[in-house]
Amino acid sequence: MRPYHWRWWVKLILSGEYPKLHQADSRQWFLFRYANLTSKISCSRHATIMLNAIIVDDELHGRENLKKIIETYCPEVRVLGCAESVLSAKDLVRLHNPDVVFLDITMPVLDGFDFLSEYDAPRFMVVFASAHEEFGIKAIKAGAADYLLKPINIKELKQTVKKLLALQAKRMKDEILCDADRLVLPASHGFHVLLIDDIIRFEAEGSYTKVIVKGGKNTIVSRTLKDFEDTIPKEKFFRIHKSHLINLKFIKEYSSVGGNMVIMTDGSRVEVSRRKAPEFVQKIKAALNAV
Repeated sequence: MRPYHWRWWVKLILSGEYPKLHQADSRQWFLFRYANLTSKISCSRHATIMLNAIIVDDELHGRENLKKIIETYCPEVRVLGCAESVLSAKDLVRLHNPDVVFLDITMPVLDGFDFLSEYDAPRFMVVFASAHEEFGIKAIKAGAADYLLKPINIKELKQTVKKLLALQAKRMKDEILCDADRLVLPASHGFHVLLIDDIIRFEAEGSYTKVIVKGGKNTIVSRTLKDFEDTIPKEKFFRIHKSHLINLKFIKEYSSVGGNMVIMTDGSRVEVSRRKAPEFVQKIKAALNAV
């Protein structure tokens, strides 16, 4: 990783060894730390990206055939498991947190589209593998990364894997980095570093998220609310609604009259979903008892 690349700076900041700019020897300090750190992090520069995958198909032959083809011709893909139904597929997703799901469409009881509808913003990529080409447009509209027709064409599969690797590389480049005190957000010009304790709440805006902070200097990031929910300290934040993730320390008032509502210290009124309200109340009680 070249000196002063933004990801290098991020790793410096999160390492806790960011220099004080007023120090006279700050430049020498940086050169020393760069020589030290690059030996640790530059190895990722040429690292091969691997994709962890699961296969979902109700037919045993379909599962075994695709698994064998992938293992033979796509060394960048590691098949962690196979599922014969949507229910067992959900269990595999929870167990393995895959990067990609190779998904059949026509299955008994619940089909591939039913599986995908279970996730508001899936962190995995989906490749539909079906013998029915008429579902292609619907698959792309559902957010699939690609669509493969059965019987699987090896050349087309390799092209799909190449596309998946490119998408994964971009996701890794734009990843959100976080430790106990700071959140690092990717930006077009580099990155933003926010103190966790300055973040009032996160608000979903489609496939983007608005980050509301003290002082009113808000940021919009091209990441889903789910990405932030999975990254930030869970003891400090709670998702009270499908569109809202709040910092518990900034709660000013909660009312269940006329609909569940939280008023934050900046005056914003944030809805608490009916489903989340009991868990939210318990979370607040537990936080107060811990004080």
